[in-house]
Amino acid sequence: MDLGLAGRRALVTGAGKGIGRGTVKALHAAGVQVVALSRTRADLDSLVVECPGVEPVCVDLGDWDATERALGSVGPVDLLVNNAAVALLQPFLEVTKEACDTSFDVNLRAVIQVSQIVARGLIARGAPGAIVNISSQASQRAITNHSVYCSTKGAMDMLTRVMALELGPHKVSPPGTPPNTQPSCPGRLACLADLLSVLVQIRVNAVNPTVVMTPMAQANWSDPQKAKAMLDRIPLGRFAGESGRSPAGGCTSSPHTRLGEK
Repeated sequence: MDLGLAGRRALVTGAGKGIGRGTVKALHAAGVQVVALSRTRADLDSLVVECPGVEPVCVDLGDWDATERALGSVGPVDLLVNNAAVALLQPFLEVTKEACDTSFDVNLRAVIQVSQIVARGLIARGAPGAIVNISSQASQRAITNHSVYCSTKGAMDMLTRVMALELGPHKVSPPGTPPNTQPSCPGRLACLADLLSVLVQIRVNAVNPTVVMTPMAQANWSDPQKAKAMLDRIPLGRFAGESGRSPAGGCTSSPHTRLGEK
């Protein structure tokens, strides 16, 4: 599928595993020049072998100053996918300061910081761009032992709305772009490809997937008793990714897509 993104430059956070890695591979295959950010060097090394030409950036997004240094010379970015996240699960009465600090630093604060860097660059260049925040259905549903994670994702959803409100007015239409272009995919969730490719302004959207059996999700949802309550809500009776397909894909409304958690 031609995503219409060839020649663009993208930054994907949390690129070492799961949906982030799948997104890098899909964008790379579509002719996008991808900057892949992860805190794990081994994941980046193997990703570069799979996708020659991908630019690796190894940094812990929980470290504000290190992130600023790492991305200070990243160069122009047209497309940003904020995917990096942690899920530190604790019963509400046992939630620790460390879990709160780490979760909000990575899941929310880093989204603000990286988006600021990219958006400021777009505005300075007078260029259009797109930002996609990978949120979660945990932003909308209470899940046992997920009080901190759910809170960070709920905050991300509201952050996405405010970012869209404030960044949307910075409109720069590329030559030949029809006015008022809208995503073409039907359904509640628009196509990830469309969210990235309709570059008529600085567009900000969130994608809120259900559980996807990436390494992070496998650690948290492998218990059949725990998983049953969630699976009972899913008509297909399985988590995304259990078919063996990549958790990242082109269009979230496609029946073939397994788009989901980090």
